[in-house]
Amino acid sequence: MRSSFYYDGHYREVAEKVKDYINALAHDLAPENINDTRATGSAIESLISKKFDTFLGDWCAEYKNKNCFSRRSMEDIAFTDKEGFYSAVDVKTHRENTKFNMPNLTSVRRLERFYKSDTNIFSLLMVKYAIEGGRLRATKVIFSPIEYLDWECLTVGALGWGQLQIADSNDIRVNHRYSRKKWMLQLCDAMSDFYPKEIQKIKKVRMGRFENAKTYWESKEDVWA
Repeated sequence: MRSSFYYDGHYREVAEKVKDYINALAHDLAPENINDTRATGSAIESLISKKFDTFLGDWCAEYKNKNCFSRRSMEDIAFTDKEGFYSAVDVKTHRENTKFNMPNLTSVRRLERFYKSDTNIFSLLMVKYAIEGGRLRATKVIFSPIEYLDWECLTVGALGWGQLQIADSNDIRVNHRYSRKKWMLQLCDAMSDFYPKEIQKIKKVRMGRFENAKTYWESKEDVWA
C-alpha cells in the first residue's frame, strides 16, 4: 500500500501552486516586518494555512489548519487524502542568501512511532524566499514526504531521543519515490551511530564539568554556614 498522491508526483503540482499563491499575495506582508525572518515565516505559514486545502483539490478529503494544533505538535497543517492517507505537514521558511540554517523537523522517537502506521505520512513544506526591492518573492517551494529527503541533507541534533534536522536549508535534495523501508533503515543506522557519540560526549564534557565543579566546591570555604 502506497500513496498515489506522493508516488505519482501530485505533491509537486501542489508545491508550484503554493509558490504562485505566495507571490500573488506578497504585498499582504507588512513591509515593516519584511526583514524580520520570524515574523515573515509566521505570516507565510498563516497564508498557506488558509488556502492549502484548495491547492490539494479533489485529493483532499479532510483538512486541518494551524489552529487545530499546538506548538508541540509535529504538524502545522494536516490533511487526509481520498485514499485515506494522513499527511502531517511541517511548514518551514528559509530566506535565500542567508548563512547556515538548520531547522528542526521532528523527534526521531515521535517519527518512529508515527510511521508504525502505513497510512501516516510526515511531510516537509519548505518555502524559500528572497527580499527584492523591499518585497518578498518565493523562489522555490519544496513539498515532500520525509522519506524522499536524501540523508546527505539531514542530520540529528542532541535533544531528547534525538531531533531530526535539515543540515543546511540552502541544500535540500529530494529523491522522488524513494522507499520508506530503506529510508527508515537508514534512520536506524544513523541513530546507532549517533547514540554512542552522545554517550562519549556526556562522559567527556558533562561529567567532567561536574567533577571539576565538585573539586571546586569541596575546597571552597562554607561562607553561608
